[in-house]
Amino acid sequence: MKKLIIALLICIGAGASAQRFVGGDISLLPEYENAGAVYKDLEGSVIPDLLPWLKTQGMNAMRVRLFVNPDKYKQQNPAADKNACQDLEYITPICKRIVDNDMDLMLDFHYSDTWADPAKQWTPLDWQDLTDEQLYQKIYDYTRESLLSLQAEGITPAFIQPGNEISYGMLWGKEGDAESDLKKVYMNNSANWERFGTLLRQAIKACREVCPDAKIVLHTERVSQPDVEKYFYDKMQELNVDYDIIGLSYYPYFHGKIYKLDTSLSMLQSNYPDKQIMIVETGYSYAWEVPGTGQSVDYPYSADGQNAFATALVNTLEKYPSVNGLFWWWMEYNAYSTGLSGWYNAPLFDSRDGKALPSLTTICSFVGSSAVNEFYSTDEPDSDQWYNLQGIPVENPTHPGIYISHNKKIRRF
Repeated sequence: MKKLIIALLICIGAGASAQRFVGGDISLLPEYENAGAVYKDLEGSVIPDLLPWLKTQGMNAMRVRLFVNPDKYKQQNPAADKNACQDLEYITPICKRIVDNDMDLMLDFHYSDTWADPAKQWTPLDWQDLTDEQLYQKIYDYTRESLLSLQAEGITPAFIQPGNEISYGMLWGKEGDAESDLKKVYMNNSANWERFGTLLRQAIKACREVCPDAKIVLHTERVSQPDVEKYFYDKMQELNVDYDIIGLSYYPYFHGKIYKLDTSLSMLQSNYPDKQIMIVETGYSYAWEVPGTGQSVDYPYSADGQNAFATALVNTLEKYPSVNGLFWWWMEYNAYSTGLSGWYNAPLFDSRDGKALPSLTTICSFVGSSAVNEFYSTDEPDSDQWYNLQGIPVENPTHPGIYISHNKKIRRF
């Protein structure tokens, strides 16, 4: 039997290529599966189990968000978005599936009962009467207890986000309370930065104690404002916040054309050479305007347009050795056979027929371009055998993907 040896050169350091991670935020996958969503591959064949199939396509990491007490929030706010449902009990099974499929887990602490983003960083209902000193202890305790609970189930995150899109801080206070503005942080304003830094240090302390090998991701969303990004990460140095990875959100209809991301990545790599960079949220619609965005940016709303964006994104990321991660947000959205819907609808599956979109293959090419750096055959170099990126033999492939044949990485379109 012919034997192919794939040497994975995973090394981090000056002049070396770091391992890359590609996947997506799949926090609602259990909801779609419970509703009977049908996922299909690019040729239309039904995928019996999505996670192992994604693994065969080259994905090696998945992101899951965590809210503190979303049920209590929805009880008090009946109109709240039902998709913000991921408490610790909810996420434990899906996190277990991720690690059991030999994928790395990125755990995204929102430190809120509902969506936390630049405009909404509301303190969980059960924490709202705490003083700042009590909050410092609470965020440590909650982070530590959550991680210990996951570990008890055999789940250890490889990456941890202490906060979600935190350019303006977090744990501002009660929703709608004017005093919450007094807890925000701003560029060129010294107010509240020490408070914010203490919250982060306490959260990260718990992460380092429970998951010492996990990489800490500080997640911002100011790609269109490199000066704000630089101010933020300079402040992190000034405040002695211990982290490993700069995490970015980049959506072209929110943050501008691809050159904006290019400019931001150039600045970040130049100013923080000791940090890796990940795109932890991105996306583009395949069929219709994303609500609230007004217009497309360079790419039509079609499968081809979405793939053109994904191609431009991967090509841009390839320019920067510091970039080692790409995660597509809400990639698992799939209303086919379910009737489910949502406000965003820019996934990697077509809700009209359940089929995977070409962009899925395109973003997977990012991990393939660096994860496999050398391969060779022990027997005949001209073997017609094909292999996927995990080294598993496959028949002559007819659907798109990155494969190994004749001792070369080959992308099939």
